[in-house]
Amino acid sequence: MTLAANLRSDFPGLADGWHYLDTAATAQKPQAVIDAASRAMGVDYATVHRGVYARSAQMTLAFEAARRKVAAFIGGQEDEVVFTRGATEAINLVAQTWGQANLGAGDRILLSVLEHHSNIVPWQLLAQRNGVIIDVCPLTADGRIDLDAAEAMLTPAHKLVALAHVSNVLGSVLDAPRAVALAHGVGAKILLDGCQAAARLAVDVAALGCDFYAFSAHKLYGPTGIGALWAKRDLLDAMPPWQGGGAMIDRVSFAGTTYAPAPQRFEAGTPAIVEAIALGAAVDYVAAIGLPAIHAHELALVSALRGELQRMNDITLFGPEDSAGIVSFAMQGVHPHDLGTILDEEGVAIRAGHHCAQPLMDHLGVPATARASFGLYSDETDIAALLRGIERTRRIFG
Repeated sequence: MTLAANLRSDFPGLADGWHYLDTAATAQKPQAVIDAASRAMGVDYATVHRGVYARSAQMTLAFEAARRKVAAFIGGQEDEVVFTRGATEAINLVAQTWGQANLGAGDRILLSVLEHHSNIVPWQLLAQRNGVIIDVCPLTADGRIDLDAAEAMLTPAHKLVALAHVSNVLGSVLDAPRAVALAHGVGAKILLDGCQAAARLAVDVAALGCDFYAFSAHKLYGPTGIGALWAKRDLLDAMPPWQGGGAMIDRVSFAGTTYAPAPQRFEAGTPAIVEAIALGAAVDYVAAIGLPAIHAHELALVSALRGELQRMNDITLFGPEDSAGIVSFAMQGVHPHDLGTILDEEGVAIRAGHHCAQPLMDHLGVPATARASFGLYSDETDIAALLRGIERTRRIFG
């Protein structure tokens, strides 16, 4: 637990005696990110891309430097990264631009049972408009996307495959290279939802060969209100504008308007300047620690917690043994919300609910699960506190 011991003090949100096990929902922020946001909103603040004065020029440089950092972090190029409000907006952007232009009646999209609602509903909306058909890939017994089943399901009618790189409920990691190969094997594009992956797995979109990759800053120890869509250059260039306004135009007249090149074409209006710069600081912070070290740290915690829970005959565990930073479980006779409430009284914060993955809950046969999720600041004291809270819950419910 050396990693957490060295870094926990960087996070002012982790008050003494509070055990935060909800990083999969949103990560706590290191002081370096808070300071970057404070400076950007304070002494450095100005608009970007518009002003001819020095501070605006400096802010523009800082804003675009953040884009370069994000691109490098996932192995892409800066002109392939669109800043969005988060992964949800990034996926909606793809659905309403590339999807609207390229998918029609009879075309098929392949999703999986474990997808977050943000990687289901945008495609359902597109299907309702354009007559696209959605297919759903099943899971293996231990909660991974069954790529053998996907291979059997895919046909030339499939134009898009959209899958979670890491499940937000089960922590199961997709075999992304194989998924990409399967999609491309039938001529389909592939989008990966990287929300849970970007903060713990080294991602190289160029090596993966995927077509779209989406993630949110706030799960990467950065601020809320910003995320990124990475897409292959030729796809971005061919995608029509999504929202209209300032910054995304070349020239406007009442006779007609021409648009800026990507990625600016998809960033209408004044951007999230402060948030982008803070995201850049988060990328710097995580990169300095190293994703392999973070992932190994979280795997050790997952193994320790699962080992303890497996010894309890009233606990049902979900997902694979090597889940990435996430442990979902159910306690016999206790609703996850009741467990979460009692744990809160013990100073332990977990997530209890359907985790925006109701089809997966249906598959598991439960209305909700309790989810403990780790971050780079988590340690064995968090596990001990969780176990004490479970024991108290057991005594309360008899």
